[in-house]
Amino acid sequence: MSQPVPRIQVANGGSTESLEAPGSPTDLRQRALDHSRAISVTGFQETASTIAAASMRNELNRMVGLVSDETERAKFAQEMDSFYALFTRYLAQKAKGQKLNWDEVHSPGPEQIRLYKDLPQVADTGKAPILEKLAVLKLNGGLGTTMGCVGPKSVIEVREGMTFLDLTVRQIEYLNSTHNVDVPLILMNSFNTDEDTDRVIKKYQSHKLQLLTFNQSRFPRVSKDSLLPCPKTPNGKLADWYPPGHGDLFESLANSGTLDKLLAQGKEYLFVSNVDNLGATVDLNILQHVHDSGAEFVMEVTDKTKADIKGGTLIDYEGAVHLLEVAQVPSAHLDDFKSVKKFRIFNTNNLWINLKAIKRVVDESMLNLEIIVNQKTTDSGEKVIQLETAVGAAIKYFKGAHGVNVPRSRFLPVKSTSDLFLITSDLYHLNHGELQINPKRLFGTVPLVKLGDHFKKVAHFQSRFQSPPHILELDHLTVTGDVTFGHDVILQGTVIIVANYGQRIDIPSGAILNDKVVSGNLRILDH
Repeated sequence: MSQPVPRIQVANGGSTESLEAPGSPTDLRQRALDHSRAISVTGFQETASTIAAASMRNELNRMVGLVSDETERAKFAQEMDSFYALFTRYLAQKAKGQKLNWDEVHSPGPEQIRLYKDLPQVADTGKAPILEKLAVLKLNGGLGTTMGCVGPKSVIEVREGMTFLDLTVRQIEYLNSTHNVDVPLILMNSFNTDEDTDRVIKKYQSHKLQLLTFNQSRFPRVSKDSLLPCPKTPNGKLADWYPPGHGDLFESLANSGTLDKLLAQGKEYLFVSNVDNLGATVDLNILQHVHDSGAEFVMEVTDKTKADIKGGTLIDYEGAVHLLEVAQVPSAHLDDFKSVKKFRIFNTNNLWINLKAIKRVVDESMLNLEIIVNQKTTDSGEKVIQLETAVGAAIKYFKGAHGVNVPRSRFLPVKSTSDLFLITSDLYHLNHGELQINPKRLFGTVPLVKLGDHFKKVAHFQSRFQSPPHILELDHLTVTGDVTFGHDVILQGTVIIVANYGQRIDIPSGAILNDKVVSGNLRILDH
């Protein structure tokens, strides 16, 4: 005889409803049905993933078979194996719906973030034998297209006729001559920048430094609809391929033979940074700290401002230090992530890594870096997927890894012409290829600068300034519309210049704008 179902009386607008109590047979049946459906959906997704993985493997094998040269075929096969491993991890995560457990995300403790000001200061006596154990690597895979330039971003002129690469070479050359050491400079190129970079670096052949290059991997874009590779042949359209982010550094460094070459030279530490970060110079205090602490991985972080709210940050996750990128954050917690109060630091991508530790984690295939799914639309309208990884995400695989909170001066990236405006101004001066803040600047922060679309491309930017304005006392600058600047313009405080559509504003030479808003038409002609 069946047991009666427990019921609960619930008041509802003057009447009562009879509901079955939790744990009743009907409730349990519903839960079992929901669970069965979840298993069914998961099973379907896993089956679809299995089919997609097999189809991808067949396509990759077919392309490998098209390479006639044995050496090139082996190299291409190795790249496709690395891509396939990344692709299958993506499928597995997609099928299982793996997400970050926000309850385990905590601010890093003091042992996980050290303060630069607390590091022992190394006296710069001109003798620093620890530099003999160092190599410097610049991430040089990006193009200058976002700033309207053709070719590698590193060859854009940024200061006094010198490019990012020129400034870097000057820095390393000065370091070597001052300390009588041989710190090699390594460029990790992509297939987009390799050929142009090789031509450019020939001008450094007479310079006193060892300059090495290697290429990061070239992975196939994936059709979002079919989950098959976009390229049909190994040497098809360049637009069908992509460099898979700087997380590829470790395997590419090893596969190219560069890692073994550095170890054979007695190098122990690798300083990695973006080629467009003009603040990323060799710092003896940090290098000595890396050596003394025995840390295999040190990430430079700096205090976040409202301009950096999307930058990756270090967190304590399940008791270990991790890098958290905005793409990993559940949508419900995006405001928390962007909070300057809760996450007060962000990753500069200046990294100090032990070379022997890199060899260990690569040889043991330990690196399963978080996948960044970058969705694109091609010129033909096809939706494609790029699977990328970030080099800083590897921090969790290295012993003693932690962050060092450094001054903002070590983070001077040039991502836009607004950044270029600051770098070319009197806010900085050059010292042996290193940008240093002008001591006449009375404030500890740099101005906030927002230049509109008329200034977006470098060529347009340069044509709108007869000379860089003087901005030592500037706090904030916003410029939109058709605006040009004459010689020796002085900007102070907060300056907003708005030329509406169809209007033009010419700021005359020698003008001083102090806490001014300028709008409408303004043209002063020389006579």
